Amino acid sequence: MLQQTQVATVVNYFNRFLDRLPNIAALAAASADEVMGLWSGLGYYSRARNLHQCAIEVVRSWGGEFPRTAAQLETLPGIGRSTAAAISSLCFGERVAILDANVRRVLTRVLGFEADLASTAHQNLLWAAATDLLPRRDLPRAMPRYTQGMMDLGATVCLPFQPLCLLCPLADVCEARLKGTPESFPVLTRKLKRSSQSVWLLWARTRGAGVWLQRRPAPGVWAGLYCMPWFDSRAELAASLPTRYHLALRDMQAFKHVLTHKDLHLHPVQVLLPSSASVSADGKWFDADQWCGLGLPAPVRVLLQA
Repeated sequence: MLQQTQVATVVNYFNRFLDRLPNIAALAAASADEVMGLWSGLGYYSRARNLHQCAIEVVRSWGGEFPRTAAQLETLPGIGRSTAAAISSLCFGERVAILDANVRRVLTRVLGFEADLASTAHQNLLWAAATDLLPRRDLPRAMPRYTQGMMDLGATVCLPFQPLCLLCPLADVCEARLKGTPESFPVLTRKLKRSSQSVWLLWARTRGAGVWLQRRPAPGVWAGLYCMPWFDSRAELAASLPTRYHLALRDMQAFKHVLTHKDLHLHPVQVLLPSSASVSADGKWFDADQWCGLGLPAPVRVLLQA
C-alpha cells in the first residue's frame, strides 16, 4: 500500500484491510471482488491484484509461508527486485540491497553518482555500489537496521527538494552536498509522457436507486474494477441505448481525474431506466447496499455517493 502512496493516506485502508483479511490464508481465500472493494479509492489497483495473486501463490506453492530469500521472493506476483530485497533484508537478515526511490536518492547524492539512470547499464552500476556498501557482520541484526535506516533517511531528511543537509548523519561524506548540488541527483533524463483522454460514462439508474455497473477489462484503466459503461464519445454512448431514451439523457458536470500517466476528462451522462432494462451484455444492476462494497474507481464512488 505504501508504494506510491503516503502513510497518512494508507493508514485507514491498512487497518480496515487487516481487520477483514488478517493473514495470508484469509487473503488467498478471499474473492477478487472483496479484495478490490477493500482497496477501492486507494488507486494503483494493480497492487491489489498482485497482492491477492501473491497470497494465492504463497499458499499454493510455499505452504502459506513466505520464501526467505530475495531471489525466491522475486518469483512471486507483484514483487520486484527492490521489494524482494526489502522483505528478505528486513525480515530475514539477508545481505541484499534495496533501491527504491528514497534509497536511490541517498546513494546517488552521497556517492556523487552522476550517471544517467535512464540507462540500464548505469542502474546496474548503482545496484553494485549499493551492494558493496551493505553490512558484512551480524547480518540478522545489522541488515534490518541498515535497510530501515536508509529508507527513513531518504523519506525524512534526504528529500527531493530542500534536503535537510544540516540534520543528515552522512553530510560530511556526501559528495552532492560538498558540490552544493544535492537537488540535481539522481540524474534521470527519461521523463514520463503524459496523455489525456475524454470518456463518457453512462450513469444508468432505476427509481429504486439501482445503478448499472460492469467490470472493466484487463489490461487498461481501472482493470478489474466495477464502473459505469465507458464510451469514447457521447454519440457512442447514446447509440448504446434504444432511441426512446435519448431525450432522457442528462449531461452532468464534466471533471478531470488525474492518473499517473494520463488525465481522464470524465463526462457523466445520467438516464433513468426501468429495472427490467439491460444496459450492456456484461453488467447488472446494483442496489446502494451492494455497490458500496465493490471495488470502484474513486471518481465513480464519489459520483454515486453524491
